[in-house]
Amino acid sequence: MIPIRDTIQSKNYPVVNTIIIAANVLLYLVQLTQGDRLNQFIITYGLVPARYSIPQIAAYFTIGQQVLSFFSFMFLHGGFWHLLGNMWSLYIFGDNVEDRLGPLRYLLFYLLCGFLSGASHLFVNWHSQVPTIGASGAIAGVMGAYLLLFPGSKVLTLIPIFFIPYFINIPAFLFLGFWFLLQFISATGSSGQAGGVAWWAHIGGFVFGMIFVKLFLKIPDLGVTRQARRITSKKKTHRLQSISVMGTADDPHLYGSIIITPREAQLGTRKVVNIPWGFQKRLFHVTVPPGVSEGTKLRLEGMGKRVDDRNRGDLYLKISIGE
Repeated sequence: MIPIRDTIQSKNYPVVNTIIIAANVLLYLVQLTQGDRLNQFIITYGLVPARYSIPQIAAYFTIGQQVLSFFSFMFLHGGFWHLLGNMWSLYIFGDNVEDRLGPLRYLLFYLLCGFLSGASHLFVNWHSQVPTIGASGAIAGVMGAYLLLFPGSKVLTLIPIFFIPYFINIPAFLFLGFWFLLQFISATGSSGQAGGVAWWAHIGGFVFGMIFVKLFLKIPDLGVTRQARRITSKKKTHRLQSISVMGTADDPHLYGSIIITPREAQLGTRKVVNIPWGFQKRLFHVTVPPGVSEGTKLRLEGMGKRVDDRNRGDLYLKISIGE
């Protein structure tokens, strides 16, 4: 299963989330330039529990290095696929959490979740000499926050079957709950970092994310947050939309709605639409002409239910204009 995106679009461009992703990519490129010094680089800027528990090892590091590694470890990765998987998850879930918290609170929340995920790993693996790197713990915190903030969301997931793309909406609480369950099973059934994965950092980040998002929401918005939201307000909806349709047994037509922004309603737009109906999953393009208004219906001829071998009903999409 490959998650494509969630079905709740953020209202603002995720500036901080994008900067975090860019910082991770940049530091990965820095890692690639280290050559033979890479191991020393990872030991210095990664999180090594033994650096804090064994005085003979701690003596090789300054106080600044000891503090810095609690934050720098979450911006380093063990390889391209490690980086890609983490950044893709952050891309999917981070924008909505930033949208709810605002850029400044989100940045502090992300760093705090990463810090506490590292502390969780340190507590469970107190004498380990294996460096821990990766944004997984911080991203787990974002996923935990997402679970509480958007319980009704769904994750549009790609399931390739015989090279045919099959899209399905999985409720976010099932997707994230199953992910957390896998982390817990893996952690309890391993030595804490089997295969180079810091399972307890994931678990700690997820739990702390659920706790701290509630606390952070109690912090009032600052003027800079309100100003940032006005600047970063989105002008377009997702290009790919998964639409739920309805129909009755005696009606060959199907009915649904498509969401666009006021700007798209004015200028027109083109969307890729996934229509699930029964066991069929159809993916096609929809052109929204300029000048439409709230409640306008688009008729897609032949996109409804099959009547017989030659005929199909139509699909009617109602225009919904949102901010």
